[in-house]
Amino acid sequence: MSPVPETVLVVDDDAAVRAALKFALEVEGFHVQLYDRPQALLADHNLPERACLVIDYRMPEIDGIELVDQLRSRNVSLPAILISGRVNKHLRSLAQRSGVTLVLEKPLSDTALVESIRGALAAAA
Repeated sequence: MSPVPETVLVVDDDAAVRAALKFALEVEGFHVQLYDRPQALLADHNLPERACLVIDYRMPEIDGIELVDQLRSRNVSLPAILISGRVNKHLRSLAQRSGVTLVLEKPLSDTALVESIRGALAAAA
């Protein structure tokens, strides 16, 4: 019997980015759930107990940090990785205060996201 794959919840409003992340993460053995907007994730009342969030920072409705804040207010403590096209000290500071595990800059390197997800899941275990 093969082990159950780790779950990654991807929230990004860009369909091409969602599809690329899904493909890349599934190739690495992850189970991937996609959300096209923050409200879709917030409306999901069946979130897994163990998973890693990969959240785009800039989205309509609310940004990725606001999404993490809302999840934390609901006692959802899944590790969260924020991805953004422009990362600076201010964004990293905001993300850290919200409980974001890590901030990665786009374009993502081939291994940075996968290694970050594995590290976040291991730390949360």
